Amino acid sequence: MPNRPAEPTAPLVAGVAQKSWRQDCPGPVDMIAEVVAAAAADAGPGREILDRIDALCVVRYVSAEHPDPARLIADKLGIDPRERIHTSIGGDTPQAAIGELSGRIAAGEIDVAVVCGGEALRTLSAHMKAGTDPGWNENLPDSQPDQMMGVDRAPNTDVEMSVGCIAPLMIYPLFEHALWATEGGTLTELQGRLGTLKARFAGVASQNPHAWGPSDVTAEYIATPSPANRQVTMPYTKLMNSNIQTDQAAAVILMSNRAAEDLGVDASRRVYVQGAAHATDPWFFSHREDLGRSPAMGHAIQAAMSQAGTDVDHLEALNLYSCFPCAVRIAGREIGFDPLHDPRGPTVTGGLAFAGGPGNAYVIHSVASMVTKLREGSGGPGLVTAVGWYLTKHAAGVYGLAPPEVPFELPSKIEEPEPAREVAVGPRLGPALAETATIIYERDGSPSMGILTAILPDGRRALRNTINPDLLAWINSDRPVTGRPINLDAGADFLPLD
Repeated sequence: MPNRPAEPTAPLVAGVAQKSWRQDCPGPVDMIAEVVAAAAADAGPGREILDRIDALCVVRYVSAEHPDPARLIADKLGIDPRERIHTSIGGDTPQAAIGELSGRIAAGEIDVAVVCGGEALRTLSAHMKAGTDPGWNENLPDSQPDQMMGVDRAPNTDVEMSVGCIAPLMIYPLFEHALWATEGGTLTELQGRLGTLKARFAGVASQNPHAWGPSDVTAEYIATPSPANRQVTMPYTKLMNSNIQTDQAAAVILMSNRAAEDLGVDASRRVYVQGAAHATDPWFFSHREDLGRSPAMGHAIQAAMSQAGTDVDHLEALNLYSCFPCAVRIAGREIGFDPLHDPRGPTVTGGLAFAGGPGNAYVIHSVASMVTKLREGSGGPGLVTAVGWYLTKHAAGVYGLAPPEVPFELPSKIEEPEPAREVAVGPRLGPALAETATIIYERDGSPSMGILTAILPDGRRALRNTINPDLLAWINSDRPVTGRPINLDAGADFLPLD
């Protein structure tokens, strides 16, 4: 992208910071306040930036119950921002907030904004096990944020929850099964591919000073169940899942080019927000057409790249959201990127399994790492993606040292489409074709429950679960269940017909 003068209101990242607390974790408010101050120092002017903050946006955390966390963090920093913002739940919210605030900067509504967040779930878990109180919910002010960014909705239908689909752990393996059916091969071959992919993430984490770890693991180790790397679901071992048991925080400082000039932010520190977009798939996963695809993810990424005037072939670096392997693999399929073999790699952090997955705030770390990489490299562009719930909400951002050729505007927002499938309910639904399946395992490695989706002749989707050992063995075969005939007249279970 050729250099051009930046518009006075061109939004840019001026400062970033991230930190992992290996011990003496002070709780989310102190953690986040510390990284916000560090991000201001990273930009150069430090305190002068803090005093100029117009909007302080705190990504929702769950390690403490704070209705207005921006107030607590502002008090720690001794600042009084004009707007205190809190977000809804979702891994997409950091990038969505950056996009929205960048649009407001471009429109001249605000000059300086902060997106920040963190989690202290490792320390909270230790307190819960010990029966002690960390004291993070005491002496809270009686205040509410000025703005709630995003909307909180129930992530599951009653039907989904009735078969055990209550969390990402149970649902993402179904998406992986759909990919497996498309790609072919045996279960062992699938797990080998997943191990190879996750080993690329571990390798990057080993070079990331902020990564939580572990990172000294091989593809074979990741793919092979062991006491330290148990089978969690079919086909995921523990190291294929996100690690939320961390104490981490990060912050990104946004400002207009005019504010950067006024504050004396060196040009070498400025990384421009070149494009941003947000899109939503049908909200409930059981209502989607194809569980191995995410059209909204592709739309969000393509829209952000289009706004930035680039495409996937011209990206210098990518950080694809990596809660589970299928999220990375589906993103690659949607935009024509091979996360297994492309020399650029799919991550600049090491991903949520190895860099750490501090809840909704992970993508702040993604942006911080991308900004650092672009400052040290040829300048971009670099792509950051973000996902909320079950491949439900998608945000994408493109960053680079050069201002965009077309002045930045409010990010593209693609609205949620209508449900693509109806869900059939009832114990006797007749013949169907199995679609996807997974098995949930106990900590000792024994299977506890199977979950299956199926497609009826009229196109409706049905969901079933089972604890029947024979049916669990049928699911746990060396080939996908996809397309295999079954009968759904067996009450809560199903009857294979092959």
